[in-house]
Amino acid sequence: MILATRRATSSSLTVVRNAHRRQVAGNPCGVWSGNNGNNVTVTQLGRGRHQQARGFLRTTPSRSALNFAFRPKENRDTVKDEDKNEDPLERPEHAVISTFDLFSIGVGPSSSHTVGPMRAGNIFINDLRDLGILERVKTVKITLYGSLAATGKGHHTPQAILLGLEGSDPETIDAGTIPARYQGMLDTKSVMLGGHHTIHYDHDRDMIWRYDQVLPSHPNGMRFSVFDETGDMLATNEYFSVGGGFVVNEKTKTAGENLFYKGVDKRAVHIARLSKTTGGMDATQVEKDTDPMHPPYPFKNGDTLLALSQRHNMTIAQIVYDNELSFGYTDEEIHEKLLRIWAVMDDCIRTGVSTSEKTLPGRLGLHRRAPMLYKRLMRGFYPALAPSFSGYQQISEGERANGEIDSPDGFDGELLEGNGAGKKGGSMRRESLVRRPATRVVGQFDHPLLPVPPRKTMIPAVDFLSCYAIAVNEVNAAGGRIVTSPTNGASGVIPSVLKYIIEFISDDPQKSVTTFLLTAAAVGMLFKRGSTISAAEGGCQAEVGVACSMAAAGFAACMGAPPETVLQAAEIGIEHNLGLTCDPIDGLVQVPCIERNSLGAVKAVTAAQLAMASDTVYRVSLDQAIEAMKLTAADMSVKYKETSLSGLATTVKIPLTVPAC
Repeated sequence: MILATRRATSSSLTVVRNAHRRQVAGNPCGVWSGNNGNNVTVTQLGRGRHQQARGFLRTTPSRSALNFAFRPKENRDTVKDEDKNEDPLERPEHAVISTFDLFSIGVGPSSSHTVGPMRAGNIFINDLRDLGILERVKTVKITLYGSLAATGKGHHTPQAILLGLEGSDPETIDAGTIPARYQGMLDTKSVMLGGHHTIHYDHDRDMIWRYDQVLPSHPNGMRFSVFDETGDMLATNEYFSVGGGFVVNEKTKTAGENLFYKGVDKRAVHIARLSKTTGGMDATQVEKDTDPMHPPYPFKNGDTLLALSQRHNMTIAQIVYDNELSFGYTDEEIHEKLLRIWAVMDDCIRTGVSTSEKTLPGRLGLHRRAPMLYKRLMRGFYPALAPSFSGYQQISEGERANGEIDSPDGFDGELLEGNGAGKKGGSMRRESLVRRPATRVVGQFDHPLLPVPPRKTMIPAVDFLSCYAIAVNEVNAAGGRIVTSPTNGASGVIPSVLKYIIEFISDDPQKSVTTFLLTAAAVGMLFKRGSTISAAEGGCQAEVGVACSMAAAGFAACMGAPPETVLQAAEIGIEHNLGLTCDPIDGLVQVPCIERNSLGAVKAVTAAQLAMASDTVYRVSLDQAIEAMKLTAADMSVKYKETSLSGLATTVKIPLTVPAC
């Protein structure tokens, strides 16, 4: 028999025709094997030690060898560029991608473990439909590798993939329907491919968890294979969720294309978004690019971005804005998209502080804190209100003057004199005022060092940033609507800093939103090209660290800082997150993730303030810090890369949940 394959234009889909690749009956791990008569054997073992495919042998690394992630080449500096073998993380292309790929609307709790797999499933099904073989599919095998398998259950990876196979998209899916739809698939043992073709699906047999095996390209690997009614394999493909919701495979990784796989059908995408090649561009080659195949202001690192801004007398936000125009967007569309992103971020904060839910899903039973924190903040602005106050306002759209916050709802009675609450509806009823409980002081009063009585302080930046960030990440942890900024696990940093700017600093909210998001996007692009935004590849420094750097740059830009100071703020933001590990307890995006976003937001504002106060006096560039992050990621143990194999994930005695094959 002859193994016939052909590649789908958009996704390198391998289609198998007339091949004896038959699923072995009764094997829960989905063992299948066969030979095409041309010495090309395909064998996949449930707990096997090798895979033989397309004539080559690929050895499965042991658990100790999982630390594969793109280590720096030896003697790299002694080899000429033209003599180097291409390193997957060192492409000679520019870093420019669309802001609306970097900031995209999805669902929680993870961009790489939830949003990316959902997109991968959708892409796979669309390719099957384009090739005319979707109706022939009777069964599907889904294999998760590495980090996707290790923490996939806590990150909702299974339901994300299955919903993607049914045709759902993370931007438009109703997050509230996900649990019921997923449970329905498990109960009926069926999946409706593409929304209309129903096949049998046995979750225990058809989803295979390879947490002890990593595919060579990336820790977040997944393989989809479909079979006909006789058990012959029709098609198979591997996808890699590389962070931020981006999905790539071998073709998109090596063909010189932009890492663009957020739109399922790339044929509908502007051609400038599919090409990144610019040759040997350096900081001296910063002329405007007039080739319609490229954006007008391509940059590959911080130096070239700064050189562009200086030569053309443009802010970083202006450079990114003009690049977006080259992607086929109009001015109105850019503004509309940016404001839409902010609206989702703002709504996420509002949902987080106003929810009536008490705990987050998962075995941790973690209590939500954002509603309580916001309530206390409102009480701090109106100190005469009673401690028993039980109502609090929902955050408004941010259109009021600097620092002006509405009084809580439901207090419109007689105004109390001298209570400081008379501004903008701050009246209240006398009967709502109750006696505060006596303060309890802990410590001995006959000791030479007297105890310090408890007191409360109000630091608006810290308090509001923390509240906003925690609100967003609690919504994310519950699987709600979220913006990848640049990832879901770090989605609270950028919205909280931008919310603080709008509420307390800005006199032009729309301008602040545009400047902040475009500037932050430029920094995110540099990290995506120069290092990684995937915690499975680089630890939490690749998520909260990068988000902190992006937010610091955006804050500085909104303060009117020049581009060199903006980039220095970004450098400070990442420099003091280097080495940050990803060790989520029970594989959930909750501890330490939620609090870490709060601290990342505070650190971002501090970094921007420090950069602006330093007056361009610095010794470390953003490019050097990005390179340091890349090296740190390569040297970091795999146990600290979103696998829940060490750190808090093991010291807190909740066992890792890994489905057995």
